[in-house]
Amino acid sequence: MEERGFCSHCGKKITSDGDFCPNCGKPFKEEKANSVPQDKIVINNIVSATANANAVIRVGRAINKWVSLLLCFFLGFFGLHKFYEGKIGMGILYILTAGLFGIGWLVDIFVILCKPNPYYV
Repeated sequence: MEERGFCSHCGKKITSDGDFCPNCGKPFKEEKANSVPQDKIVINNIVSATANANAVIRVGRAINKWVSLLLCFFLGFFGLHKFYEGKIGMGILYILTAGLFGIGWLVDIFVILCKPNPYYV
């Protein structure tokens, strides 16, 4: 059997003399030597060196965890740590309610301890 070319549907070699591809069953058309080749689609899934797929975009102002923790521990009833973070409304609420009756102050100590240094607000 002589080789006739490649199937335009499945891309396998065709060695039979029939009009159909023995691999996929689609009709086989012999391409002429002078015919224009079809455009091939190239999929490039390589991430370039300049692009970082794992990049984290930081939005906001960097706040030091330890400064915020000290402000919360000593002056948390007055909401000074909230003013440091730029949360003016919460700071005023902490002043008026003595740190949300002490519960908000206590919760904020543990929340600030669990944050990374620096954290972004």
